[in-house]
Amino acid sequence: VHPAHGHWSGTLVHALLAHSEDLGTLAGDERPGIVHRLDKDTSGLMMVAKDDETQALLGEAIKIRAIERRYVTLVHGYIAPDTGIVDAPIGRHPRDRMRMAVDDGPGSKQAVTTFRVLERFMAGTHDDGYTLVECKLYTGRTHQIRV
Repeated sequence: VHPAHGHWSGTLVHALLAHSEDLGTLAGDERPGIVHRLDKDTSGLMMVAKDDETQALLGEAIKIRAIERRYVTLVHGYIAPDTGIVDAPIGRHPRDRMRMAVDDGPGSKQAVTTFRVLERFMAGTHDDGYTLVECKLYTGRTHQIRV
C-alpha cells in the first residue's frame, strides 16, 4: 500500500500520486489519502480521500463502525461451527517478534472478529480440508484474520 522496509517502489501510494497530488494529508506524507490499512498480501477495497475533510469523515465512519469490513478467506482445516466470534487480545508473538499471536501481554490490543462458514472442502481428515469463511472485523489489528 505505502512505501515500507523492503518495498520502496511500486506501491499504491506511488500509483495514486502519479494520478493526483491532491490527496488527504491526515495520515502523513508517506500515506497520502490513505484512510485505513490493508495487511500485506491481502486483497480488498481501499478507501482513499482526495482531501482532509473526506479523510477525517471516512476515518471516523470506520471508528464508529458505520462502515463494515468483510473479508472472504480460505483457511486450512475444517471449521466445525457454522458461525462464531473470536474475541481475544492480539500482540507480537513472544518468541518471533515479526509475527502476531493471541497474547495478553503488554502492548496487546483486543481484536473482535465474527465469522460465517460459506463452504467446506473435505480432503481426507478434518485437518486436511479447507473452509471458505466470511469474516467481519470489528477492530482493525495487524494480521487480525490470520491470527
